[in-house]
Amino acid sequence: MARAGDLSPEEFREAAARVAEWVADYRDRVEEFPVLARVSPGETAAMLPSSAPEDAEPLEAILDDLDRIILPGLTHWNHPGFLAYFASSSSAAGILAEFVVATLGVNAMLWRTSPAATELEARVIVWFRELLGLPEAFEGVILDTASTSSFTALLAAREAAGVDSRELGLTGRSDVPRLVVYVSNQAHSSLEKAAIAAGLGRQSLRRIETDDRYALDGQALERQLRSDLEAGALPTMVCATIGTTSSNAVDPVARIADICAEAGVWLHVDAAYAGPAAMLPEKRELFGGWDRADSIVVNPHKWMATPMDCSVLLFRDRRPFRASLALTPEYLSSDQEGALDLMDVGLALGRRFRSLKLWFLFRQMGAAGLRALLRRHLRLAADFADEMRRDSRFELAAPVPFGTICFRAHPREAANEGGRVSNELEAYNDWNRELMARVNRRGPVFLSHTVLDGRYTLRLAIGSVHTEARHVEAAYRILCEEHDEMAGAGGSAIGEERMTTV
Repeated sequence: MARAGDLSPEEFREAAARVAEWVADYRDRVEEFPVLARVSPGETAAMLPSSAPEDAEPLEAILDDLDRIILPGLTHWNHPGFLAYFASSSSAAGILAEFVVATLGVNAMLWRTSPAATELEARVIVWFRELLGLPEAFEGVILDTASTSSFTALLAAREAAGVDSRELGLTGRSDVPRLVVYVSNQAHSSLEKAAIAAGLGRQSLRRIETDDRYALDGQALERQLRSDLEAGALPTMVCATIGTTSSNAVDPVARIADICAEAGVWLHVDAAYAGPAAMLPEKRELFGGWDRADSIVVNPHKWMATPMDCSVLLFRDRRPFRASLALTPEYLSSDQEGALDLMDVGLALGRRFRSLKLWFLFRQMGAAGLRALLRRHLRLAADFADEMRRDSRFELAAPVPFGTICFRAHPREAANEGGRVSNELEAYNDWNRELMARVNRRGPVFLSHTVLDGRYTLRLAIGSVHTEARHVEAAYRILCEEHDEMAGAGGSAIGEERMTTV
């Protein structure tokens, strides 16, 4: 029997089948869309009614508007030519799991509010930990994004530093020295946001210089730690990154772990993007030392074809995490002994059934299937990097340990009115900025950029379950075509003394 405003079981079966058909059709034709949305600000909003409908509308009308209004206004993250940022693509297993998650609608805040969801989360984290080669000492929880995971780790590190911020806060306390967080100058901006949200402030963040491979300089970290200690500050957390966003750099985690152990400082490892590569024996050496961390974040929704959102926060000791935020009001109190309550770690009370997505993924793809996916992406990245090395029109801008390639194009001579190159750096930057804009306007692929050593740098990130060799080849072909069109006939490449490729 249908409930008021809802569908009967028969109507739901028909509607679900129709939506499933739409989903399958979209997955089949996603490559027909331009990756990057081609709408202006306000264009989608102008096509939407100003008020909610008073009466129910048929599903077909909703799906028609989904095609007519919504799809043209999307940047298609599941497009195989989406090569701009770290991927967030949806495997069939993940999509099916999301359907079940929404159907069950459980909130796994307490063990008793969803025993199976709680215990499945603990078990799939064990599976994941084993696949990553981490020791049994690590347990964890599944949160939404790496920003939340790193913020949660910082709160635990703050508590472990012994300032009792839980009870006394930080405001107006003369007994608390400045708490300091250390990251490389390539670290993700979420660490800076975490410092702001945790009440430490932006001035508490120390951005440590990097070496010629954009990895955190261990000696510079030691110098900064000594300087802060001499000034009376309290080092609270060091974040090492394996696979930085801008340059894909791998910080020397083993060296950083030694430094943290000697100074008694919490070590957090941000492997949100590259962490899944630890499943590959041939990549395990890049993760040396991360098993000594106090906390680690890995995002399956980046490089494991798991739909947003799914961020795994691993940690050695649950106590500082509980001490930072665990709070049980009377209406949630329970005398259930030996039960794990997921709400005790992190800010959120509500907990989506995210572990079901990993359960489906591990079972439908298997560890072998996941490793094959990662190796395919790494092979495509290596092939593209080789093209950059061979082609005199381009140069690599950073090492390529994973699936992201940072590169630049050499412009033709940019002459001022006197016929001389006016500013080589400005020419490089303007040329590459325009080249990326032209490539993205074409539609089949979408690239992003960063700035390394003051130079505008293009990024091509391979990580989508849908991306194949032909899509990466198309990106290279379009880059070459647009470069040559910009250059025109004749002319010589600027910068004969090219940067040594790495």
